[in-house]
Formats: sequence, structure tokens, C-alpha cells
Amino acid sequence: MALSADLVGVRVVVRVRIPGETGPSGGPAMRDILGVLREWGPAQLTVEREDGRVEVVQHADVVTGKPVPPRASVRQRVPAADLERICARGWQPSDTRALGEWLLRAAGGFTGRANSALVSGDPGRPIDDALREVEAFYAERALLPQAQVVVDSPEDAALVDRGWVRARPGAVDAIVQVASVAIARRRRTIDPGNGAVELDEAPGDEWIRRYGRSIEADSATVRAVLTSGDATAFARVGDPIVGIGRAVMTDEWVGLSAVEVDADHRRAGIGTAVVAALLEWAASLGARSAYVQTVPGNHAAISLYEPFGFVTHHEYKYLRPPD
Repeated sequence: MALSADLVGVRVVVRVRIPGETGPSGGPAMRDILGVLREWGPAQLTVEREDGRVEVVQHADVVTGKPVPPRASVRQRVPAADLERICARGWQPSDTRALGEWLLRAAGGFTGRANSALVSGDPGRPIDDALREVEAFYAERALLPQAQVVVDSPEDAALVDRGWVRARPGAVDAIVQVASVAIARRRRTIDPGNGAVELDEAPGDEWIRRYGRSIEADSATVRAVLTSGDATAFARVGDPIVGIGRAVMTDEWVGLSAVEVDADHRRAGIGTAVVAALLEWAASLGARSAYVQTVPGNHAAISLYEPFGFVTHHEYKYLRPPD
């Protein structure tokens, strides 16, 4: 298939002449451009390379061109179990216990992730014994026993075979999306229109009150979970605050969460500005990959992150024991 306007948005390779230079055979020198075809005009085309450079090529200089398969993302090749452990390190309650490769977590009911057993890998004992320990751990804390499992994983099948059911009937599976920090940073920052995005190492009282999931939760517990991880940044916009966000570093990964904007200030670019500021902070610390966790029905979140290059990596869900 030859190059055409129909291929805008598709990964292509384009061979072009180098004006004024001679190649080894005595003819014109040539070079190849590999990237995504971004624009197709009457006299020129634009290709965005994977490193972010944009090349404008005159049609007259094009020798050949064709679409090529998309490159497999390094982030997409990370096993779901490994990525779940990275996510868990960025959302740690103070009350945790290892059970082999499983992780038991409790935070007084503040969020499902912080109050469920991350069931992935080998618990170091027969699975039935391990599940009894899970149930005992949460019974001691007066919490509903829950297991967080990757959808369609061996652990998912093993628990379902033993009668475990969805902990939240009617709830959809959660999704984990990933992106390249370098690519995401090329997204144009939109002025929030309410002052610059400010970053703090820890959340202030107003930030905590503004965070929707902290309602009715113990503030000390919320702070302990939110400030867990290798390093954290808390974004805020406006005085009083009209937009917030959180980033947490785990090795070369940054996790983004809690991006919330007041209803009266939405569609003004505040969420985009918050995400961009958090990505800049993470890049300064060496982050190469980013992740977010949401649900398929959260169209606002998906629409916010999609332009930054986030794509779905895997899904997870919560299971509980039978009655």
C-alpha cells in the first residue's frame, strides 16, 4: 500500500532523497524515516519519530513509503503480576503482611486496593491454607476478606474454582493503563487558567479535604497511604484549591492518581495541566514509564489520559469468599 492521506495516524517508513548529497552508487543519497504519519498536505507530509522529533518532507523528495506494524511497547511486555506489585508499592497502607508472594493489606476500609490481599504468585503454602490465612487476617481487623486478582490469571481461576465471588456485585473490572513518560511529556500543556500548578511533597489539609475518596476516612490513614512510595508529589491549582493530583515514584515507574477538578472549573484544561506537571516532576527523577488505574466507565479519566498516550495493560477485580 503506497503512502496516502488515508494513512494519517499510522506508523510508516518513508525513504526520502537527501538534497545535494550523493549516495555510494553515485546516485542521490537517501535516508529512511520511521514514525507515525501525522499530516498529509498537497505539497508535503509530516512524520513524528518515536523519539518525538517531527520531520516535514516534500512529496517531491519521497522515493517510497509504506505502512509498517506498530512497535511492541516495552511497557506492554511487563507481566501483569509484576506491574501489580509496582502499583502496590505506590499505594501502601501501614498495616501489611507478606504471605509468600501475596500481600495482605489493611487501611481501615480506605480504598479497595489498601484493604485487599494482592493475590499473585506463590503464597508459599497450599492455596487453601493461604486463603484461610487471608480470611483470618481480615477477620481480626473486622474487614471483609477481599482478594485483588488479575482478570483471567491463574489466581483468578483458582479462587473462582473455590467458590470465591465478586466482592462488589455489579461492579466492572478495573483497568491499569500505561504510557511512556517521554511520549506523554510531548503533550502540549494547557494553561489551567487559575494560576500555576503547585507541587508539594505531602498533601496539606485542604488537599485532603478536596480529595473525594477521603470523605469519612481517617485522615492519618489517608495520609499514610498517599505518602507511601519512593517519592510523592501532590499537585494543587488555585487558592482555594480547584484541582488536585498525585504522583508516586516506584523505581522507574510513576503512578498518577487523585486527579480531580471542581465541577465549576472543568473543561478549562486544569486536569491536563496537573497531569503534565506531575509527569515533568517524575521525569526529573528518572521516570520512564507511567501507569494509572481507573474503570472503563470513567470516561472523564480515560479522555484525560488518552492524549498522553495511555493504553490499557490489563484488568483486575476483587473477589471475596462464598457465604
